Amino acid sequence: MRSVELPAEPAPLTLDLERTALIVVDMQNAFASPGGMLDLAGLDIGPARDVIANARMVCEAARGAGIQVVYLTIGYPPDLSTAGGPDSPNPRKELALCLMRERPELRGKLLTFGTWDFQIVEELAPLAGDVVIVKSRYSGFFGTNLDSVLRSRGVRNLLMVGIASNVCVESTLRDAYFLEYWPVMVADATMAAGPAEIQRATVYNVRTFFGWVAASEDVATALRESAGKGVE
Repeated sequence: MRSVELPAEPAPLTLDLERTALIVVDMQNAFASPGGMLDLAGLDIGPARDVIANARMVCEAARGAGIQVVYLTIGYPPDLSTAGGPDSPNPRKELALCLMRERPELRGKLLTFGTWDFQIVEELAPLAGDVVIVKSRYSGFFGTNLDSVLRSRGVRNLLMVGIASNVCVESTLRDAYFLEYWPVMVADATMAAGPAEIQRATVYNVRTFFGWVAASEDVATALRESAGKGVE
């Protein structure tokens, strides 16, 4: 077993690297880039630059340690056929759908397949061997093959980075916990949709009730040391 001792809260966690995957949640232009959906909605995306840099560092370390990297992206076809019909609350709550309904000039431009807004940010573009899964709801486990992809690889531990920490990251992390995965939120490689207290609340929820919280530098260092030393 290749294992590392990961500094984390509320307590250090031993990870079997053969059973660990990195989940990159919705690192799309919509959430992280000027002119993207969050920016157009008036939310502060200032922290996104640091989040992208930290997530990239973790991705590079994970690949170097032979850990599977799985990207989640959220989006819809132009006809919105997966967005939810009249009986679904999703079109009334999901931000892209709300903005496109309220602002006609944005229709077909936000989180729509084939658009710039939907694309993963250039700095975190997937590489050969990475898995990309498209979802139409906040949780990466809902209506996707994510659980099958992970279980087929024997994965039980999840490192998680992405945006928004209080929406899609936390939704996916909670479902992971319910499905008996061991989730670790890499806190400074995530960003909330909302003010700083929202990020603090999400970190508290994860640390206290649903998993573990770690820093990107600690995660990257542990993975690099494993790759360099062949920890057994």
